[in-house]
Amino acid sequence: MHVLELEHVTKLYGDFRAVDEVSFSVHEGSITGFLGPNGAGKTTTLRMILGILKPTSGKIAVFGAPSALEVRSRVGYLPEEKGLYKKMKCWAIVAYFATLKGVDRKTAKRRAYELLERYGLKDFADKRTEALSKGMGQKVQVLASIAHDPELVIFDEPFSGLDPVNQQVLEEVLLDLKKKGRTVLFSTHVMQHAERLCERILLIAKGKKLFDGTVAEALRTIPKKLVIECQDDVTPLRGMAGVLELTPVAAAKAGTYAVRLREDADPQEILASCFERGIRLRRFDHSDPTLHEVFVNMVGPEAREASFR
Repeated sequence: MHVLELEHVTKLYGDFRAVDEVSFSVHEGSITGFLGPNGAGKTTTLRMILGILKPTSGKIAVFGAPSALEVRSRVGYLPEEKGLYKKMKCWAIVAYFATLKGVDRKTAKRRAYELLERYGLKDFADKRTEALSKGMGQKVQVLASIAHDPELVIFDEPFSGLDPVNQQVLEEVLLDLKKKGRTVLFSTHVMQHAERLCERILLIAKGKKLFDGTVAEALRTIPKKLVIECQDDVTPLRGMAGVLELTPVAAAKAGTYAVRLREDADPQEILASCFERGIRLRRFDHSDPTLHEVFVNMVGPEAREASFR
């Protein structure tokens, strides 16, 4: 079942196309990563999904409704701009946002304390949010966005500004939501999180969709590669089955080569062939491509604008 569907959604600001004919769907119970460099159109797209902005053209359906505003109690949202009421206590903030989505006060307070304890903020439940560090404050805001137990959760750059410990806690929140059968869509610049957490990823740049599929499918868009180092003649490798390209690595030690392989090539067979042909190796380094490399390969120079941690 598709919880969320976009069909040819476009957003214009004058002649500028912030989002250009973007179509995708999000499956129930999945975690989907929304990736792209700064200014790609991610936040604009999320705001259109939530009904904060209206698309210039195209269709959006959230649980079948033409606007998320019609099903707001089923949706949780963490905006890119973070902020809390400084004089309110942590439990009160979380409970307040739950009541805004229709949860009664008694249930909201109970859920607030449960969430704060579950994710390491029990000792701060009765403290004002002005006493919290930036990372703890952001965790409180994350919990406030899910306190009403939404079926669809949309996070805009949730990992931004968090230290490694709090990033790990947020990953735990996302995985717990998935275990409960909830659906999560989050934008991020942190490729490692997307690679670990997501079943599917959506990549956009300059408002256009570049990729929509599973992480495994994304990784297969880059040919396998390995790096070898030797002093022998490597010419025999060029004609070897499975080898697409063999190029010297200029920045490395002399005799170091990057070998680009076909998708179905087995690096171990390349290694065996080297021994059979008398090519003595000092280094044989094979590694699978990363989502970071996929991002850079698809986005190109714009990828420099994104931050990787």
